[in-house]
Amino acid sequence: MNCLLLFHLLFLFIIISAGRRREQLCFPKGFKFGVATASFQVEGAWNVSGKGESIWDRYTHEYPERVFDHSNADVAADSYHNFRRDVDLVTELSLSFYRFSVSWPRILPTGYSNLVNEDGLRYYSELIDTLHKNNIKPVVTIYHWDLPQSLQDLGGWTNPIIVDYFVDYARLLFTTFGDRVGVWITFNEPLSFCGAGYGGGDAPGAGPAGSGLQDYLCTHHTLLAHAAVYRLYKEHFQDKQKGKIGITLDFSWLEAATTSQEDQKAAETARQFMFGWFAHPIFSSSGDYPAEMKSRVAYVSRKQGFPRSRLPTFTPQQIQRLKGASDFLGLNHYTTYLVNQGSGEIHTQPSFGDDMGVVISQKDEWPRTNSTWLRVVPWGFRKSLNWVKDNYNNPTVLITENGVSQAAGLRDTKRVSYIDVYLRALSDAIYKDGCSVTGYTYWSLLDNYEWMRGFSERFGLFEVNYGSPARTRTARLSSDYYGSVARTGCLPKHYDSFFN
Repeated sequence: MNCLLLFHLLFLFIIISAGRRREQLCFPKGFKFGVATASFQVEGAWNVSGKGESIWDRYTHEYPERVFDHSNADVAADSYHNFRRDVDLVTELSLSFYRFSVSWPRILPTGYSNLVNEDGLRYYSELIDTLHKNNIKPVVTIYHWDLPQSLQDLGGWTNPIIVDYFVDYARLLFTTFGDRVGVWITFNEPLSFCGAGYGGGDAPGAGPAGSGLQDYLCTHHTLLAHAAVYRLYKEHFQDKQKGKIGITLDFSWLEAATTSQEDQKAAETARQFMFGWFAHPIFSSSGDYPAEMKSRVAYVSRKQGFPRSRLPTFTPQQIQRLKGASDFLGLNHYTTYLVNQGSGEIHTQPSFGDDMGVVISQKDEWPRTNSTWLRVVPWGFRKSLNWVKDNYNNPTVLITENGVSQAAGLRDTKRVSYIDVYLRALSDAIYKDGCSVTGYTYWSLLDNYEWMRGFSERFGLFEVNYGSPARTRTARLSSDYYGSVARTGCLPKHYDSFFN
């Protein structure tokens, strides 16, 4: 027996043995379970029936070499033609809700509201109606990264005019679908699409030259757009439609690497830069960007010779419009990082990294996954939720994403273990710590296009056969496990049967 096989057998034995010893845990009455996808990652049909070009269409077509497997999402999981099958999968799992996003260029091909694509409206209307027929609530994300290319040609999220165009788009969605949608999410993970898109290598591909400049403008206008759409919904739609509206932020836990005062401070600085940057203006009692972030960026900007801080400023009126502008916090959590104090070196070229001034890493012994950035650290989930509770007066939280990637294959025992240990950490946060969490969303329902990683990372409860014209979906072991949790509201005391 070779060493690799012995290692896998030992790992499986540990999981099964641990499962047999664990206590059964049940979530509170009314706690909801769901799954999520995103339009660009699953729909395909990139130029079908009047859909316009998105920044991700343009980027993956022009620079295929920058995608890990040189692929694109022209077809992806083809959910545009298979959405009824996808709803069947959600139904089979006995889930309460399905979180999906609307493609802005499928609704408004040019990005502007003067040209509405009726086929795009039809597609989402049929999807929503099919969900309701199966007693599944739609949770709709308005923006999950696929900006119309025509708006990017104007500067995208770095141009303040984007706020008005986003409001026009959202108004159309509220008017068309609001009578059938009870939960809206304005944005998914602005840290990702601003930080990586306008300060890194994701679409639209601003690259490092945008870091510390374009990413700050992107976030500033995104937050203003969120506040404007939140106020629009509250003032003109909520009383009649009775829905809720929030924003989804991602929060990897950032743990001090040592007990030193310097590293403890560095970890808190990292939390303010990577989460407070977006959460503090909305969920804090004082509003505005975190004080630590404002002082750090101002200090580094002066050292670099700038006459003012590179971090934009809100007016007093904007601060007030943003404060409290969310009915709930959507929280995405996958993993944990360690934080050390940085060297203090400041380069001439601005960067978010220099502004933050810390070093981020992960422990080698933390279990690996098929994503280089994702290590299995369930205690970080509980710490993230407690930090939110303690810093923002325990807001209502909906876990909008949590999941893990594995290699292709149906016997995904490590995914079952991941879901189980993270749900147990969530249970502790609710029952032992008093965190106000109302639901949990697994990412993802099915394998999808994972942005710059293409199809190389698979997060789905259902495997997609990308070699099949029909994009056949097949249930994985994890779908049985998660379906059992959703049906009973409890984590099984003996879940080793899922490995047999």
